[in-house]
Amino acid sequence: MEDARDRGLTLNPRYDDNGLITAVVTDAGSGDVLMVAHMNAQALALTIETGLAHFWSRSRGSLWKKGETSGNMLAVRDLRIDCDQDAVWIKADPAGPTCHTGARSCFFRRIGAEGLSEVDAAD
Repeated sequence: MEDARDRGLTLNPRYDDNGLITAVVTDAGSGDVLMVAHMNAQALALTIETGLAHFWSRSRGSLWKKGETSGNMLAVRDLRIDCDQDAVWIKADPAGPTCHTGARSCFFRRIGAEGLSEVDAAD
């Protein structure tokens, strides 16, 4: 049974027991998946307010603005929420590499029968 959260136009995120929702970030130009992170209510509000992606770090237990120290911020071009409002999709213009390793995307390795291999920049 659907409710207003499923079909309505009122933002009403369904945070998990830890107060988080999943955030998938893609490159607004290429469509490539750049990263997956988590947001709490404050991170989502700051992202909406500033137009720059903010997240909640589960490992550090703190709020962080992507690129605050590296300069590789994510300028939000489009922000969407899924049907049951427990995940967001950020289409962003990255100012540089998205991954903390320096890779363009956090998804720079492919899983195959032989194990892991690096993905070519053209892939």
